[in-house]
Amino acid sequence: MPTEKELIAERVRKLEELRKLGINPYPYTFVKTHLANEVTGKYGSLEADAKTADTVVCAGRIVGLRRMGGASFGHILDETGRVQFYCKKDNLKEYDLLRLLDLGDFIGVSGKVFKTKTGEVTINVDNFTVLCKSIRPLPDKWHGLQDKELRYRRRYLDFVMNPDVTKVFHTRAKIVRTIREFLNNRGFMEVETPVLQPLYGGTNAKPFTTHYNEYHAKVYMRVAPELYLKRLIVGGFGKVYELGRNFRNEGADHSHNPEFTMLEFYEVGADYHVMMDTAEEIYKSIAKALFGSYSFSHKDRAIDVSGKWPRVPMTEAIKQHVKIDVDKLSMEELEKFVSQHRLEVRGTPSKGIFINAIFDKLVTPKLEGPLWIIDYPKEISPLAKPHRSKPGFVERFECYIGGMELGDGWSEINDPMDQRERFEREQQALRDGHTEAHPLDEDFIEALEHGMPTLGGIGIGIDRLTMFFTSQDTIRDVLLFPYMKPLTDAHTPPHLRVVPEEHQP
Repeated sequence: MPTEKELIAERVRKLEELRKLGINPYPYTFVKTHLANEVTGKYGSLEADAKTADTVVCAGRIVGLRRMGGASFGHILDETGRVQFYCKKDNLKEYDLLRLLDLGDFIGVSGKVFKTKTGEVTINVDNFTVLCKSIRPLPDKWHGLQDKELRYRRRYLDFVMNPDVTKVFHTRAKIVRTIREFLNNRGFMEVETPVLQPLYGGTNAKPFTTHYNEYHAKVYMRVAPELYLKRLIVGGFGKVYELGRNFRNEGADHSHNPEFTMLEFYEVGADYHVMMDTAEEIYKSIAKALFGSYSFSHKDRAIDVSGKWPRVPMTEAIKQHVKIDVDKLSMEELEKFVSQHRLEVRGTPSKGIFINAIFDKLVTPKLEGPLWIIDYPKEISPLAKPHRSKPGFVERFECYIGGMELGDGWSEINDPMDQRERFEREQQALRDGHTEAHPLDEDFIEALEHGMPTLGGIGIGIDRLTMFFTSQDTIRDVLLFPYMKPLTDAHTPPHLRVVPEEHQP
């Protein structure tokens, strides 16, 4: 079995031979008439062994090649799929050049379409063009690129070797298009707000920091676009949305990644009930676009997003799934319950913080949905409006389907004095060591003091939404190029190995 080094040397030899024959192995352009799926789709109804007079021109990467003396079969792969090609020495003057081709090379082929005796749509090649000579061999079809870690690190090979992976990202793109079309048709305006900000805000999160050389200033990568979108509302915009990257310098797990894509949209005159109505229609539109129905399968479970989704207060959900009434428990009783169940408490201990800890760990995994959990403790919602009939709570909601949280929003605070009080409470949390507490943003409060109309807002994580609609188990499977921890092991290939910081130039 030849080594990779020997295989590369052989491919370089073939490359040089092509050039000696006057063939440019890296031409500048190639015009094709059909994509692979257009050919297989259009001629799929042909009977076996049928021939056509139709000529097509396709191009793609060679992913299969069987040389059989005077005839050869192969497959090329483009962005839509694969199609078979057939070369016969008697009909193809470039036939001998096939010996200089390898799996992984890109070629363009033209010829008439026929269907083989085994029923496969095939291009009978009368001319082919070398479009790119690959130097490195692809992983072995059966034994290569199975390790998930390596697949993430060499993602481009993952897409070539595992077509189902590529389908996930076509679905992701369709989800984003559906969202944009929905909001645009509803009169929302797409906007872009700063990614580099003098002060982060919009949610409870720990930021990434960097330095702005031109202004000699420390800046933060945004954790959310919320406060800038609200500044637009102050300025007179009525319906706005943003689809963009956010960055939170926190842990990573199967459903969280420090760099992620978020949709946020805001509507003047709306409260949290209106925002739930709108978001519910978005989810239904996505289901219809992807599956043609409001009912679909998710990890072998039937999901139905039709109808009106239940809206369950957080305390009621705890009562249903944990069998305790937190409204009737004292601070001491809640603290004892949290301690007994060893629940993580984030933030300065309070009744609301304990209620949220119980819900987060003991209830959310049991929420099949689709449903909305509403009415959250005030302490964990520094930007949500006080509940109009439940003291100590706010008008906040989250969407849950299949145990996953797929959206978070609220009736927005537009009382500048209330907002300042919330921010100041968050400052105490920061002093108490809660590194994800919200900072005090004087510029934003000043904007509120100029007057912001009643409005509702929501944030929806596109990565997690894609996980749900494509039935993926981890967020890395819906990121084109997930960040991977640098490797330092001596056995790691040099180009994948990180140089220790002290040795970097």
